[in-house]
Amino acid sequence: MKALDLDVLAMIVAVADTGNISRAAEVVHRSQSAVSMQIKTLETALGKLLFVRRPRSVTPTQDGEVLLMYARRMLALRDEAWAAVVRPDVTGRVVIGVPDDYASSLFPSILKKFSATYPKVEIQFVGLPSVALAPMVKDGTVDLVCATRVKGLSGEFVRFEPMVWAASPSSQDLWRERPLPIAVFLPGSVARENAIRSLEAAGIPYRTSYESPSLMGLLSMVEAGLAVAPLARCAVPAHFSLLGQAQGLPEIDALEVILARSGKSRRPPCDFLADKIMSELRR
Repeated sequence: MKALDLDVLAMIVAVADTGNISRAAEVVHRSQSAVSMQIKTLETALGKLLFVRRPRSVTPTQDGEVLLMYARRMLALRDEAWAAVVRPDVTGRVVIGVPDDYASSLFPSILKKFSATYPKVEIQFVGLPSVALAPMVKDGTVDLVCATRVKGLSGEFVRFEPMVWAASPSSQDLWRERPLPIAVFLPGSVARENAIRSLEAAGIPYRTSYESPSLMGLLSMVEAGLAVAPLARCAVPAHFSLLGQAQGLPEIDALEVILARSGKSRRPPCDFLADKIMSELRR
């Protein structure tokens, strides 16, 4: 039982979530060799192999998945215990920027849990595209930004969010049209760039039938059966159809989600919200 150190469990979770030991090392702020050594030490103590190691990735074994389930619960309980002690003294205001596609799908539960734990902290939410949020971090207009990594915006790796082609269930044959009608975010969007690059690489002609900075605008076009949209998988409504290689559409590179912090964010309310975001989105 002494081998189940919480810091080591945090490394196990980071490796599972990133699929890569070097990226996991960045997440837990340790060296790659230290993470590898700790995992091997734990595997030896347990007498179980926790990960299958491949040239460019690692994946949990069945035993690894079992440990991961408990590790996440233990780490969450640690965070709850910490918050239960310190939350009476935590007050203040946090301004956080998040793009529409993440705000609508990933953040409602995070903000609900955070507000329940820290009821005296006021949260101001700014919903803008990643490229628009980048300068706001630099000038301190926002404290935190959880967004897609774009030029001018750097931060701590959170996760890779898969991208998919979304279509209306009533117009699934729309993907057969050439040029393919697509609904995309405005220029500067990584999701847009990834999708167009994948279409061009596959030699599929396309036409931009709709552009919008708003996720709701893209979803409306898809719902009406007028276009397919390349979206973060987390942002696709449950009743939409997901298209892919089976329909002749190419895979799209995943989005790298990061958490950026301004120079003014080094204070407890921001620290605790940042920790909550990281723990929830890495699950």
